[in-house]
Amino acid sequence: MSSPKYTAPLRDTPQTITVIPAEVLEQQNSLSLQEVLTSNVPGITFQAGEGGGGYGDNIMLRGYNASENITLDGARDAGQYTRSDFFNIENLEVTSGANSVHGGSNNVAGSINLSSKRPQGRDFVRLGLGLGTDSYYRGTVDVNSRASDAVAWRLNVMAHNNNVAERDVERFRRFGIAPSISFGMDGPTRLTLAYFYQQDDNIPQYGVPYANTPYNNGPIAGIRRNNYYGYRNTGNGEELRNQRLSVLVEHDFNENSRLRNYTYYGQTERWTQVDSIRGSWCVNGVNPYGMTLATRTCSVPDNTFLPNSGPHGYIRDENNQIIGNQTDFITRFATGSMQHDLVVGLSLSQEDFKRRTGSVLGSVAANDRNPMSASNPNGIWTHAITPVINPANQGQLKNAALYVFDNLRFNEQWALNGGLRYERVAGESRSYDTANNAWRDWAKNSDSLISYRLGLVFKPVENGSIYLAYGNSRTPSMSSVRGSCNQTSSCNVDPETAINIELGSKWDVLDGRLGLSAALFRNERSNYKVASGDPNEPEQQLDGKARVDGLALGVAGQITREWGVFANYTYLKSKVIQSVSDHVRATTGIDAQAGNPLTQTPKHAANLWTTYRFGDNWVLGYGASYSGRYYLNNAAAPLYTAPGYTVHNAMLGWKLNDALDLQLNVKNLANKEYYTRIRGHAASRYAVPGTGRTITLSANFKF
Repeated sequence: MSSPKYTAPLRDTPQTITVIPAEVLEQQNSLSLQEVLTSNVPGITFQAGEGGGGYGDNIMLRGYNASENITLDGARDAGQYTRSDFFNIENLEVTSGANSVHGGSNNVAGSINLSSKRPQGRDFVRLGLGLGTDSYYRGTVDVNSRASDAVAWRLNVMAHNNNVAERDVERFRRFGIAPSISFGMDGPTRLTLAYFYQQDDNIPQYGVPYANTPYNNGPIAGIRRNNYYGYRNTGNGEELRNQRLSVLVEHDFNENSRLRNYTYYGQTERWTQVDSIRGSWCVNGVNPYGMTLATRTCSVPDNTFLPNSGPHGYIRDENNQIIGNQTDFITRFATGSMQHDLVVGLSLSQEDFKRRTGSVLGSVAANDRNPMSASNPNGIWTHAITPVINPANQGQLKNAALYVFDNLRFNEQWALNGGLRYERVAGESRSYDTANNAWRDWAKNSDSLISYRLGLVFKPVENGSIYLAYGNSRTPSMSSVRGSCNQTSSCNVDPETAINIELGSKWDVLDGRLGLSAALFRNERSNYKVASGDPNEPEQQLDGKARVDGLALGVAGQITREWGVFANYTYLKSKVIQSVSDHVRATTGIDAQAGNPLTQTPKHAANLWTTYRFGDNWVLGYGASYSGRYYLNNAAAPLYTAPGYTVHNAMLGWKLNDALDLQLNVKNLANKEYYTRIRGHAASRYAVPGTGRTITLSANFKF
């Protein structure tokens, strides 16, 4: 694990942590965060976001949103954007369960940490070239040089292009470069400077119609998954510029104590323009969105999609900046017979955010809407372009935290692993008042938060552990720089609380080649904000409660020298316990969501990646990702579900010699039709089809 806050090895850390190594990423040819997570971490789903395609990584983990809990090299990553390429990522770690003590406020579901590539102590050159179906072209360069005994540098470069199988019009283009240099290699004082830059030029998919009604639950018959319902001549797309500069200073006082200081600045600029699929539909003689027989009557000709009269070409223009510093003192010592692995740290950060929204076509008059064929759309805009720009929004979030972690080893069998964090969070947001041509007053929220985690670890033998752990998460009213609070109803409400209880066991077997893990857990939002329902009490109340009970199983490593495996399974039983205020419950007795499952939370999910080596030159790989059905709504009956699905992948690698190997990957081997990012809103039900069968051939040169 890359974070200095973890004071014990993975096997002895009392929490479910999934580490996806570089070898697995390379074998799978997994390129984006969504692809890596859905292929290797069960129980994760990706939501559709406001604004449709290009919204960014909107992640659900163990039933709760984890979009704001992504870190890069242990420090917060800024911006709601799609992390489309792993060319500069060494490995990925997913910590599951409420975990504010490590990840900071709003860490209800867990956290996702990406570890960047850094200079190594040896010289190498790696060149990668890739070709594939759907205009897949890829080139990468990874050069590392030990320039002297004290200095090493590394350069990673990437250029990429691909369309998407079974999704028309959509395409992705990007370029990235990431230089880094380290001074003082192998010395007591080390300095590493790193810079990352990536630009994306994409046309993302908004989705295809997906109706949840008493008459239809899922894709609409007659609608092909490769249909594109946007206008093709109005400039829809996504432009992303992402950069990060970091300075890491480390000093070893002796073999037991060291100081680590990490300073970083990041900026994400993101522009998107998409067309929604809201409007009037008639497919096979009926309105597929009709909830009753009467409303299933068509208002447009058969096989027609007529966009509504609202704005089209929805624009979102965002700029995120973050600057931060994290200092950790790491030491090992003894007090009597107890051994301590101690980390004391200070974290400071400030994040700033600006957003403008609008529409490139403005509000479309009824007579100017261009109808499309529902079954074979080819949307062309034939009228004037009348852009509308909405008022801007701004946000700022400041965070200061003090924390301490200690792994107390009483003897060879017993240890107590704990952490305590004090955090001060101050957020503010405002919007622009176009009528008065002035900014509105800042809506402000500030809170002092205390979070903790404590785990008792029993080691019956050196290579195994059994643990019981308890931790919490705190979420203030303004927990994200992109969020806001209302001065009347939410800015002054106390922080929300979530807890995580976990009983688990981890074992290294087969001479340490294979890791096994199992855990029973409860992840509970014990109080979250709901409307008061009391006209005399405008503030929201902390009366909401939801719970996820589950089981996690994992296996990773080598069964034999030839046979490797990386597999995980989760069982999630979710439930809304209370979704209205105590006042509403007492006065009406109605709580429509109580007892219903959480949305976007599959009860069963599993992932498998396994490889077998034939001699020294051939390796065969197989992968499967299964997601069980999950609920799309829980507010009112009837409840609708997304069907479960399994996607199969395969890989064949051939090492020609020490300098060249070839790798063939086939993703979605059976060309399975399935849907993700399903949005169940009554006025805009849509879903993004999963990527169809994709075949790529990669040549990797090593010098």
